[in-house]
Amino acid sequence: MNPANLKKTVVASLVASVLGTALTFGAFAADANKPGDGKSITPIFPSIAEERFRGEVAIAGLKDLGYDVKQPKEVDYPAMFLALSYGDADFTVHEWGALHEGFYNKAGGNDVMVKVGEVMKGVLQGYMIDKKTADAYNIKDLSDLKKPDIAKLFDSNGDGKADLTGCNPGWGCEVMVEYHMKAYGLEPTVVNNRGSYFALMADTISRYEQGKPILFFTWVPQWIAGVLVEGRDVVWLPVPFTSLPDGKEPKDTFYNGKNLGFPVDTVYAVMNKEYSEENPVATKFLSEVHITTADESAQNLRMQKGEKSLADIKRHAAEWIKAHQAEYDGWLADARAAAKK
Repeated sequence: MNPANLKKTVVASLVASVLGTALTFGAFAADANKPGDGKSITPIFPSIAEERFRGEVAIAGLKDLGYDVKQPKEVDYPAMFLALSYGDADFTVHEWGALHEGFYNKAGGNDVMVKVGEVMKGVLQGYMIDKKTADAYNIKDLSDLKKPDIAKLFDSNGDGKADLTGCNPGWGCEVMVEYHMKAYGLEPTVVNNRGSYFALMADTISRYEQGKPILFFTWVPQWIAGVLVEGRDVVWLPVPFTSLPDGKEPKDTFYNGKNLGFPVDTVYAVMNKEYSEENPVATKFLSEVHITTADESAQNLRMQKGEKSLADIKRHAAEWIKAHQAEYDGWLADARAAAKK
């Protein structure tokens, strides 16, 4: 080989070597930022559009970590836990610790699932009435509805009984409401109206706007808290004493000095146990996802005002992430670090 050709060969080899090293380093760098690359994960959420927001925040992070996030499954709560237990889905960010305890345990509990993080603390449930009626008639707690003359104030169909806007069948809260009707002796004077909750609440809000008394079950976070504002429009109607279906009497049913009758709850991220053990990156990320009740209520109110498509909800999640970028980036950094252990 002549010197000129030898020189070209050596240069070509050096260039190839440098490029190969650069490409290898680039691939390593990409892998470090996306440790979930090549792995899939399937979310499962309840079919309540107002609860999709926090799920989209979780999905965004998992995608940033490289995971192939499959189309979320949407089912009622009992089926959600069964799917997680069987491995038909990998995670949810929608388990109310106290409210869904029965669903969780019946599906296999800690043997097949794992609660990896507290997504939202201080979630509330209970009964509310309009403040004007509460003040005018000195209505102090739920037991006042045993009085026919008080119950009649909330009668919307002329049968002489109070009409309570209740909870959707399949959500878990309907079991509590039905139990309370019996425990507090309200069945003779109160009708628990169950069905499509938000359609029923639209009628309830309409009644309020007409100046009529209202009585309804609700929870926080959600958009209703932004329309019927506590202390201005409505007040919590406490229970006379704590009574829960399982016989337990927890001390955490109080909010601002009122016994709401429901445990003040925490929403958890739950994963299929086997999947969690095999995917420490996803586990670490989901363990850190956290959203306040105020932020979710504000997002839900935007939905109620018309921004309710899935595209809208995804945009809301992206905007929330941008507003909490440093915190979100910290979640991703911790998840990436978990890949190195």
